[in-house]
Amino acid sequence: MDKREYALKMHREWRGKLSVNVKSPISSKEELAVAYTPGVAEPCLEIAKNEALAYEYTGRGNTVAVITDGTAVLGLGDIGPLAGMPVMEGKCALFKTFADIDAIPICINSKDPQVIIDTVYNISKSFGGINLEDISAPRCFQIERELAEKCDIPVFHDDQHGTAIITCAGLLNACKVTGRSLGNLKIAIIGAGSAGISIARMILSFGFGDVILCKSQGTIYEGAPYNNEEQNKIAKITNKSNVAGGISDAIKGADILIGVSKPGVVTEEMISSMSKDPIVFALSNPVPEIMPDLAKRAGAAVIGTGRSDFPNQVNNVLAFPGIFRGVLDARAAKITDEMKEAAARAIASVIPDSELSLDNVLPSPFNPLVVKKVREAVMQAAIKEK
Repeated sequence: MDKREYALKMHREWRGKLSVNVKSPISSKEELAVAYTPGVAEPCLEIAKNEALAYEYTGRGNTVAVITDGTAVLGLGDIGPLAGMPVMEGKCALFKTFADIDAIPICINSKDPQVIIDTVYNISKSFGGINLEDISAPRCFQIERELAEKCDIPVFHDDQHGTAIITCAGLLNACKVTGRSLGNLKIAIIGAGSAGISIARMILSFGFGDVILCKSQGTIYEGAPYNNEEQNKIAKITNKSNVAGGISDAIKGADILIGVSKPGVVTEEMISSMSKDPIVFALSNPVPEIMPDLAKRAGAAVIGTGRSDFPNQVNNVLAFPGIFRGVLDARAAKITDEMKEAAARAIASVIPDSELSLDNVLPSPFNPLVVKKVREAVMQAAIKEK
């Protein structure tokens, strides 16, 4: 049985990766009277007087909604909300497995940003946090921004910020093992969608150096005729030399290459044109922009991918469970840039300097220190901001 057949077999047997477990015993009239009527009226009346008590009398404080419209599912693209359900269920299973957070998959049958915003806002009282997932750019920027403003709970688009947090964590350690100092590095990002733009912003906030983003039409620079609204914004703070051209122009002389685009768009010749011992994170999944063996043959020192069968996996499960565990426990209303930076540094710190190597710049998601350190870092950042 090949991998495809096995995956289908297991999903057919599971018939969903989630189930509902009841915590309140209901095996007698007395227990029924406490869990439901008439006893349930008492917490209802208390919450009506003070909504904050929902965190004490209900599961709101440990429940997250995982929401998609199915327009940018993994490497599958716009396959629709129902076809995206197995991924959303999987994400919920990761929340529970790694951070003991109850997560609910919600697939919205609309591509209209305003419909999505209104839908999520109108159900937000049921949850302690919102995890947006697999929503295409540039719509995802508007959806997250407006929901973060409207909702009284944290809203997080994992494709943007989760990828950026882990990428920066890996880069912090990769720079250590290649002897690079932050400040004047040249970073090329292939892919200028939600992940690419968020990675660029976080790289700038960390002070790695200058960033050049590039998409299929060419590099992102001020006035480029193919920029969308979000790309025009990022163009104002990146590509200081106003480099125009294609992928090879963006990569030439770079210390760091990050791919969040399509399989096979980076060649060995491009890697060879980079600085000595470059760092290459080729994150297109399941097939990266360049395969690790080719990148290594062309001179790359540190190579990361999105895959678990190669070293240095950039895996979002390193970030979102600990981040949500932290904000839920701190009852934070927002996930701020300071929390994201703290999470990245926490992930990087899981590997002691003595254990860092070219093939070990990111920890395993199964390392119990990951969620613990990220939670603590996020909670400390939340406390400082209160």
